[in-house]
Amino acid sequence: MIGGLSLSNIQSLCRKYTSLSATDVDKLIEIEATLSYYAELTDCYMFIDCMLENLPHAIVVAEAFPKTENGYGLYEKSVIGKFVFESFEPAVFAAFKNKEKSSITRAITQEGITVEQNVIPLFNDQQQVIAVLIQEKKVEMQTTPKDDFRHMPFALIEHIVEPNSQPIPVVSDLLVESIILTNHENKVIYSNPAGYQFISELSGLERFDNVALNKVLPFLQEVYDKGDVFFLEITIDSKSFIVKKIPIRDQNDKVTLLIIQDLTELKLKENELMMKTFAIREIHHRVKNNLQTVTSLLRLQMRNELSASSASAFQEALNRIYSISSVYELILENEDNAEEKVDVIALSKKIGHKMVGTSNTPSIQLTFHDDNVQLFCHSKKAVSLALIICELLQNALKYAFIGREEGTIDIQFQQDASTISLHISDNGVGMQEVKASLGMEIITRLVEYDLAGTFTIIPSEQGTHTQIQFPVSEEVFILND
Repeated sequence: MIGGLSLSNIQSLCRKYTSLSATDVDKLIEIEATLSYYAELTDCYMFIDCMLENLPHAIVVAEAFPKTENGYGLYEKSVIGKFVFESFEPAVFAAFKNKEKSSITRAITQEGITVEQNVIPLFNDQQQVIAVLIQEKKVEMQTTPKDDFRHMPFALIEHIVEPNSQPIPVVSDLLVESIILTNHENKVIYSNPAGYQFISELSGLERFDNVALNKVLPFLQEVYDKGDVFFLEITIDSKSFIVKKIPIRDQNDKVTLLIIQDLTELKLKENELMMKTFAIREIHHRVKNNLQTVTSLLRLQMRNELSASSASAFQEALNRIYSISSVYELILENEDNAEEKVDVIALSKKIGHKMVGTSNTPSIQLTFHDDNVQLFCHSKKAVSLALIICELLQNALKYAFIGREEGTIDIQFQQDASTISLHISDNGVGMQEVKASLGMEIITRLVEYDLAGTFTIIPSEQGTHTQIQFPVSEEVFILND
């Protein structure tokens, strides 16, 4: 109730499910007032459907049925407020998309009713399609199959028909794929609703009962020329299809089954995904190049006379930048890496060897133990792991081997069903006490907030042993052979 007035079905449904304006709704209410007259005059069932605002479906907002004994006829009850899906009623959605009349001689409604369906778009004053008007009439099915059907499996190509009863649709009528049967002259003897829509859209014909299909659709000639089961992918006027031909009779009395799948939407999505992938890879290239530029600037600055502490701080900054850059290098090395997976073991080796090579202790030996773990993560988590490994190695290289020229740093990955463990240990002088520092703060924050894990310093008889534990997730995962 608004202002004491009761809303009509059209008003309440359009306000709840559509983005139509009040003026558009008023226009539909005017049309609704005449529906019952047209239903009686034509002995047809009349409906008004509107598109949903946020979903690719429609909704029935008005209806009118010719008078029958039970008041509804083919329909057991009102369908106002019921959602309509394209796979069941393609003519409805064709009228919305093409902004013109759409017809189908044998449509299967979502109630399983076989009808002849005519659909016209309804426009507002701005010539925008605001709804469609649907006329449905009961299809009187033949009780005797055509000669073409006599020796065919009736469950595949025809309705089960009983005298004075509603035909029961076969599965093919409910499929999104086009199912078409042609006789020895390549003339259509059966098509499901999707098949009818396919032929009608590409040929421009509304009826083609006595027309050779390869004449109105010449691109199918290649399919008919092949004798055996044959697949062909076809692109016509920006539409893409896969056509499968199955000969199901002998050469003297040939009947051909065509199964046609529309790939147009799939191709569009593939192109969109490809363009998105190219854009993301270009971003990764730019990020990597920008990081290299920053690295070059820092190296130029380091050529000036710097104190030992300043030079050390610059090198630590360079190591951190290199660690981040390594993530993007690994992503870009694999052109097929659409999911941006980063090999964590390869990342740790890349960072470790680089840092030892640029440190003041080049005699330090790095050893890796991965227990055949194939650990991968997405780019964001990989950056966090790269910085954590960088900080732990920097601490070991900076403090563990004071006064020594040789030593070993061991990096080990372990796994169980739900947890990854990263151990970094050395045989150096050991850590007497944990001091607050920028490196420790970086490690703690990244482990806790980015990886949802824990950082632990494990007591050791010799050197320092640190452990990072974090859970397996959608962004941190193990690949099994």
